[in-house]
Amino acid sequence: MAYAQGFTPTLKLGFVFSSQISPKQRYPLVFPSSKIGFSLKFNDGSFKFQNPLFVSSKPISIKRTTKSVELDQFVTSDDEEEEEMGDGFLEAIEELERMTREPSDVLEEMNDRLSARELQLVLVYFAQDGRDSWCALEVFDWLRKENRVDKETMELMVAIMCGWVKKLIQEQHGVGDVVDLLVDMDCVGLRPGFSMIEKVISLYWDMGEKEGARLFVEEVLRRGISCNDDDPDGHKGGPTGYLAWKMMTEGDYRGAVRLVIQFREAGLKPEIYSYVVAMSAVVKELNEFAKALRKLKTFARAGLITEFDREDVDLAENYQSELLADGALLSKWVIQDSSPSSLRGVIHERLLAMYICAGRGIEAEKQLWEMKLVGKEADGGLYDIVLAICASQKESAATARLMTRMEVASSPQKKKSLSWLLRGYIKGGHFTEAAETVMKMLELGFYPEYLDRVAVLQGLRKKIQHHGNLDTYMKLCKSLSEENLIGPCLVYLYNRKYKLWVVKMV
Repeated sequence: MAYAQGFTPTLKLGFVFSSQISPKQRYPLVFPSSKIGFSLKFNDGSFKFQNPLFVSSKPISIKRTTKSVELDQFVTSDDEEEEEMGDGFLEAIEELERMTREPSDVLEEMNDRLSARELQLVLVYFAQDGRDSWCALEVFDWLRKENRVDKETMELMVAIMCGWVKKLIQEQHGVGDVVDLLVDMDCVGLRPGFSMIEKVISLYWDMGEKEGARLFVEEVLRRGISCNDDDPDGHKGGPTGYLAWKMMTEGDYRGAVRLVIQFREAGLKPEIYSYVVAMSAVVKELNEFAKALRKLKTFARAGLITEFDREDVDLAENYQSELLADGALLSKWVIQDSSPSSLRGVIHERLLAMYICAGRGIEAEKQLWEMKLVGKEADGGLYDIVLAICASQKESAATARLMTRMEVASSPQKKKSLSWLLRGYIKGGHFTEAAETVMKMLELGFYPEYLDRVAVLQGLRKKIQHHGNLDTYMKLCKSLSEENLIGPCLVYLYNRKYKLWVVKMV
């Protein structure tokens, strides 16, 4: 993924990286501690660097001494023989330390005398704490221009940069300084693409600086550093989406939604895919909210808590409505900012999931047809779920439209859809429609589940007690008994003479 390049003249903390600054203005940065690799010893102290790329099985130690520098290298290698660093390496260090000439001139002059490993050691030396970080960047810039940056060297420079960023965060520098570092790294050819920005966000997050991570992403957006030049349709992530995802992994779904919306409403421009991530967070929050409500209702039925009053119901409905409104707003922004067909199917899929979690049958059905129109067919199971929701809400027209799919469905699929329809009617308390569905299933040779049959019979019996209508119950009992799915039915009859209900076997 490509990102727009930003430029700043200097860092506020006094760390200068621009090649236009004279050598006398160079300032040190810190290089991170690591695990295995190099130990550089100098007259004024020692430094250790470790690079996981240099891991292999057998160790080599290299020692070389001059009047001013002693180098001990401990790396692992398949070669058991000792290696010696060339004179060019130590001369390059001393020459660069003098700062009398530009680093590029010194390295150009000694190019033929320096191996790839020696150039990496030069880079490591100047990246260490207390050394000239400006020179480290100049060395990397020269390596890039000379096409001598291989995978190991690139990984090395990334590790160095992560160490610098970590140091800035630990010392409580502002996010502007961190972004300045990204910009200066871009100037020497290490582009602050999403992978690098992702590393910085992770550093903030893992160090417990969550607000710092948010401010960092805000600053990146404000400067316009991140860009989806190679992904115009927004199918890849970005800093906002990555931070929102980090928040989701800790269960802060509503926070992830608010993050994206607040950035957008503040006049910034989060990457398109961050809206999709935020919509996923809406789905997660709605799902968790629905689970919590089900638990509370279970506790209320068990007498462990008081029943919901009108105020409780209103609060729950308002919260759910706010989440749905956020999801709809995010979907609107995606459609506004993306090409006509870009991400449309994904957005309708997220909206469908939102309305399913919220139990909004009509809205969910609309998204099914919207997905079909943009060429993204929903899974058959989603049609069944929406069918059950519409049935529970007795949305006859929507239920009829969804049932048209059964005309070309296979027998197993028909049974599955009718079972979902039946359970929807049961859940909504529509037992007359549920009984009709059971009888239709029997006509087609499908046997409803035992618990479903029992639920319908029990529901009809309760209706008889209130309304005295036996027709549907009798028809259902007859259909079930013909299939040997039920024994003699207990029919509740109202004895007008004695004004009481009696039971009769049929």
